[in-house]
Amino acid sequence: MSGAVRAACRLGAAAARGRAGRPLSQAVGDGGGAEGGSGSSGSREAVERLVREHPVVVFMKGSPAQPLCGFSNAVVQILRLHGVEDYRAHDVLQDPDLRQGIKNYSNWPTIPQVYLNGEFVGGCDILLQMHQNGDLVEELKKLGIRSALLDAEKDQDKK
Repeated sequence: MSGAVRAACRLGAAAARGRAGRPLSQAVGDGGGAEGGSGSSGSREAVERLVREHPVVVFMKGSPAQPLCGFSNAVVQILRLHGVEDYRAHDVLQDPDLRQGIKNYSNWPTIPQVYLNGEFVGGCDILLQMHQNGDLVEELKKLGIRSALLDAEKDQDKK
């Protein structure tokens, strides 16, 4: 399964070319996004609120239902593999101030960005590495989230 995720990571921004339409919801489970007045969504305080609003937060291009780049899609797929469906996703393409603000906040130049319990984890490459070496299962456990991969392994052992 991680081969598909790895392939999605390699697609990168090329996957977004030629796509029509606007991104769907900015957050899984609600219509949330960056709040605040014009120009304030990228402030350090606004970004801080967003990264701490939920145990799992992703800043991405597009939405989980319609990722607009291969790297964002790969992050969504990795979370899906682990059964993580309750997380906040913010579409940085909808808000240029937020897009720059999150880069400044993390001192990380690329999107997507993943935060676990308010802590910056990294982008697609880091999340993929954590998925492959088992660290993501452990980090999710610290958040009280049981990875679906543990159940899949149990089912495989029964066969």
